[in-house]
Amino acid sequence: MADLTDDLRKLRVELGEAEQYLRIEVLRDRLPQLETEMARPDLWDDAERARAVQTEFTAVRDDLDLYERLLRKVEDAETLWELSREESDESSEREARGLIDDLEHQFTELELRALFTGQYDEGDAVCEVHSGAGGTDSQDWAEMLLNMYRKWAQVKGYDFELTAVQQGQEAGVTTAEFVIRGRYAYGWLQAERGVHRLVRISPFDSQARRHTAFASFSVVPYIEDAANQVEIDDKDLRVDVFRSSGAGGQHVNTTDSAVRITHLPTGFVVSCQTERSQHQNKARAMAVLAMKLVDLERSKREEKLASEAGEAKKVEWGSQIRSYVLQPYQQVKDERSGEVSGNPEGVFDGGVGQFMEAWLRWRRAGGESNN
Repeated sequence: MADLTDDLRKLRVELGEAEQYLRIEVLRDRLPQLETEMARPDLWDDAERARAVQTEFTAVRDDLDLYERLLRKVEDAETLWELSREESDESSEREARGLIDDLEHQFTELELRALFTGQYDEGDAVCEVHSGAGGTDSQDWAEMLLNMYRKWAQVKGYDFELTAVQQGQEAGVTTAEFVIRGRYAYGWLQAERGVHRLVRISPFDSQARRHTAFASFSVVPYIEDAANQVEIDDKDLRVDVFRSSGAGGQHVNTTDSAVRITHLPTGFVVSCQTERSQHQNKARAMAVLAMKLVDLERSKREEKLASEAGEAKKVEWGSQIRSYVLQPYQQVKDERSGEVSGNPEGVFDGGVGQFMEAWLRWRRAGGESNN
């Protein structure tokens, strides 16, 4: 019979560490205060405040529930191990071993939570995909990236909303803008900011030659009150109204109410075409522009403009953060963390999370500054 004493002792240590970085004592004190807030009859008189309270209440309750589940599982594993030793019961030992393996996996995943230390890491993310060098292949590649992040959001249980899209001339998209909503969405998606390179046999080449295509991904945090944090002068804006190209199917309308706004001082371009009226589309686009400007100012204050607001690199050779090779071999490799996968299709089907996790660990180890 195997000795599980050391494994159980290690789980107790990891449980204690989780209690610290989840701030369980703080959350236990905070929960009754939030419950009181949630019960106030005038809570929704201030919708912005109500949403903030509701979001915090859900997060606090979820973290406390998670810790209690882990505690019960550790105690169950300890009880089973004691039972197996006292009665020489191999079935109890196997059950204890299974619980220990499951807990080790859960603690490894939970450890990542300690890597989300930014002000907006816990919130939603406003994302964009743009095609780059590579012609039609790059536009097709941009749409592949769009679908990859859509599937990743589904795997995570996050909400995905396509807000604007511009179709490519022959295939794919030239630009797509979308919002991913879920706890730590922005924290995860920071890892994806940059240029992505695809190597494959082009489906658009009649001679079936290998082509290289590039597309870029950018992200800013969804900031609820961004409009109150920054002033936007109307004379700094160019507003264009257009008919949406309909790449989003039923999720994107096809009236002439779609709006594109260019912020002339920064060159930021934002679009929205999901609402029924031009006024609503403009309001949503302005909200996203405000988020970008707030994020830009925050980045300047932290003296990390290139990494936080998106470095102005050409979307072409030598600038990629990750390469997806489908021919002559199958491999996805991150140029920063060194993470590699031999299953590109799995990555495209939503398995890109392993690269996000590797980037978070690489950044914590100082990789970003060393690079």
